Amino acid sequence: MKGWLLTIGLIWLIAVEILRVYFIMPFPGSQQSNTIDIAYFIDRNIWWLRLIGFAIVIIPLIHILKHSKVWKKVVVVVVLIFYGIVVYAFNFKFLADKMFYQPKEKLFATLQTDTTAKTKLVVGLNINNEAKAYPIEIIGYHHQVKDTVGGQPVIVTYCTVCRTGRVYSPLIDGKMETFRLVGMDHFNAMFEDATTKSWWRQESGQAITGPLKDKKLIEVPSAQMALQDWIDLYPNTLVLQPDSNFKAKYDSLKGFDEGTIDGSLEHTDTASWKNKSWVVGVTINNVSKAYDWNELVKKKMIEDVVADTSLLITIADNRKTFYVLNRKLNNQALNFNIDSAHLLTDQQTHSQWLPNGSCIEGELKGSKLQAIQSYQEFWHSWKEFHPQTMKYPE
Repeated sequence: MKGWLLTIGLIWLIAVEILRVYFIMPFPGSQQSNTIDIAYFIDRNIWWLRLIGFAIVIIPLIHILKHSKVWKKVVVVVVLIFYGIVVYAFNFKFLADKMFYQPKEKLFATLQTDTTAKTKLVVGLNINNEAKAYPIEIIGYHHQVKDTVGGQPVIVTYCTVCRTGRVYSPLIDGKMETFRLVGMDHFNAMFEDATTKSWWRQESGQAITGPLKDKKLIEVPSAQMALQDWIDLYPNTLVLQPDSNFKAKYDSLKGFDEGTIDGSLEHTDTASWKNKSWVVGVTINNVSKAYDWNELVKKKMIEDVVADTSLLITIADNRKTFYVLNRKLNNQALNFNIDSAHLLTDQQTHSQWLPNGSCIEGELKGSKLQAIQSYQEFWHSWKEFHPQTMKYPE
């Protein structure tokens, strides 16, 4: 009987340590099911669960160590050592915030001193006439960078497994909040706030479990594009610099921009509508739609209508920068043709436009089409978190 109690207790102790992390990290089979509430329960009650296990094992453990044969004692000691290894690994090695750290040095450079390759992808912000660019190969490792832009506090987030960049205000009900990376939900980065310990999904900014469940962070408008294209829009931009403490970590993400990085979690499917295929996603008035990246590269521009909003989706000739624009100007929806030089001509006035929505020649010269918040994302991520999404060109 004592042997069975010891076995049950040790299995319990080992299981709670493993499951606490297994459900919220990308272990085989862990991200396909809706297990966040179970994971949260284990995490919030881990010490009580440990005490239950200790209560089960303590008496039979003492008995076996005192009265059992040597081989049984050896087996028990080996299992205890294994339990110690599990505790160490799942509390100090496999936890998300033990693997990905915040920058120790957060430095920005002007264009005169910045050495970042102009082809690098960045998440860009422009608030109150202050522009900043955050290279994805930097924030992709950190997952979030806290900053202030134009006097407004922000958290710039990126999840490389979903290829999702989002920027949020860290204010909850007017109070500044601090977040730490806690794990993943359906392969999307998940953060925990310091005050209520609620868990927040990076892709949507929504609390998915905890006291603030269903509450949403306020999203801050942002754009993803090659650094040079961001500079063309905001020539006075500052650029986040690599933290020298994490050079090896940044190097591990080389090739991510182009989708050539190795690894099953971050690689790119070159075919369309596969799990790791790229899409451009938009949501307007709760209507979501995804655009196949290969289709955009082929056509160079796409005209569409989503939730009564006339859209123009374009891509720069570098095949890295995309724009989603409202093609309605002065209460008229414009229609466009595109030439081999990636210049657009509207059919109504025959004015010439750049892919970024700036008119450079003709009757509408100086006009600019309004940018629509949009994202480049892996298809598995977009369809998971936008289950009612429509697809283009279907």
